[in-house]
Amino acid sequence: MIRIAAVAAHFGRDLEFDLARVAKLIDDARKEGAGLLVLPDAALGGYLADLRHPDPDALPPALKPDDPLIHEIARLAAEMVVCVGYCEDGGNERYNAAVCVSGDGVLGRHRKVHLPAGETAAYTPGDRFDAFDTPAGRVGMLIDYDKTFPESARSLALDGAEILACLSAWPTSITNRAPRMAQDRQAKLFDLYDQARAAENQVVLASSNQTGAMGGMRFLGQAKVVGPGGDILARTWAKAGLAVAEVDIAAEIERARRVLRHLDERRPATYRGTAS
Repeated sequence: MIRIAAVAAHFGRDLEFDLARVAKLIDDARKEGAGLLVLPDAALGGYLADLRHPDPDALPPALKPDDPLIHEIARLAAEMVVCVGYCEDGGNERYNAAVCVSGDGVLGRHRKVHLPAGETAAYTPGDRFDAFDTPAGRVGMLIDYDKTFPESARSLALDGAEILACLSAWPTSITNRAPRMAQDRQAKLFDLYDQARAAENQVVLASSNQTGAMGGMRFLGQAKVVGPGGDILARTWAKAGLAVAEVDIAAEIERARRVLRHLDERRPATYRGTAS
């Protein structure tokens, strides 16, 4: 059994403030007995302030992959596995990135592959999906828009991922704002994708998200833990907080795959535009 915690919280440009908030969330998760903590995308430095026309002079601070802040989060994580999002300094390129750490160091990395229109002006896309082993189980990471594409999660599941960590800075609809969060199109899609990606791959999914506002965007929250049948085991709704669920990963996956084993029953030769 493992307790998984997914975060809904706000993060901005102040890296010192962000690190203090990360430290508090790690402490809160530890008190809940969590073995895996999934923090939002852009938890170090905040997300873009304008997704349609990002100001090149107001982008999130870019951190090297071995930045002292990442080492500090690994130290704070200690026995816990922690996934956190940041802007990666790739020299001449910037990436919307995530890193997974424990007290033993870096366990895995991911660069966001699917960039919505505004992000292409600020980031270079990543080019792969890789699962990796952790004390919490075999994990694969997705960032924001990645989870819109079934192939992303499927690639990780085929690489043996038992847990999908989905780190987001997912806003309400920019073009068609709803009077209430519950009526927002993006709020509905956020939940739909989380549940579908878990159910179609029969894996556990931990979905974090930012809250509050950045520039003209308002973030959804809605952090959650989803079981391999697509059922939501814990959630925060729109408020900041931790969604915590205790899951027997192996038993729940085996139960979901007892009769129908989606990964084994695929027919790749019949699909268009996908690799086997």
